Amino acid sequence: MRPIRSYVLRQGRTTPAQQRALEALLPKYGISFPEEIKSDRPLVLEIGSGMGETTIAIAKAHPEADFIAVEVHGPGVGSLLNAIERDQLSNLRVVRHDAVEVLERMVADSSLDAIHLFFPDPWPKKRHHKRRFVQAATASLLAQKLKAGGVLHAATDWPDYAEHMQQVFGAEPRLEQAGSGYAERPVTKFESRGRKLGHPIRELYFRRRTAPAGR
Repeated sequence: MRPIRSYVLRQGRTTPAQQRALEALLPKYGISFPEEIKSDRPLVLEIGSGMGETTIAIAKAHPEADFIAVEVHGPGVGSLLNAIERDQLSNLRVVRHDAVEVLERMVADSSLDAIHLFFPDPWPKKRHHKRRFVQAATASLLAQKLKAGGVLHAATDWPDYAEHMQQVFGAEPRLEQAGSGYAERPVTKFESRGRKLGHPIRELYFRRRTAPAGR
């Protein structure tokens, strides 16, 4: 059976610059599925990097770590690739593929220092909630890939989705509530628009337990 996807590949407009980046820069800065992701430095994976504004800012602020951006939409990938080239970042790579499959097949267990999940599609209609990325199975998968002490940092401007994530991540026995993440998240244009519309921004931090729950 085809798995339920948390995204829809919409036919958005790809600019000529973005298309050139997909053709010329993805081979340079991309990691092909299902190549194993490896690093001997702190390793952070972002799920759904969008247009890459946040990704670039955090990677520039933390040259000591390696960052992997996972995104499926062509315009966003193209924009991010152009930014990597512009800033000559050596610590940021891109995977254009489904995030669940990337985690399952490209990321070793207990290898990530942090996972970023910023403003995932909230799928607000109740009949679409099954499409939300955050489910019990994905929470288990995320915990499995984090190192002991590694941090899952999520953000959303939908209160209903924030409560859903709090409940799902809180029910995962290998995760515990944390007070902060690996890196400070910059305010994006998307977030600024949401704030102007009165959308409350919720940050959620969970840490991979260093010992099994209950011990």
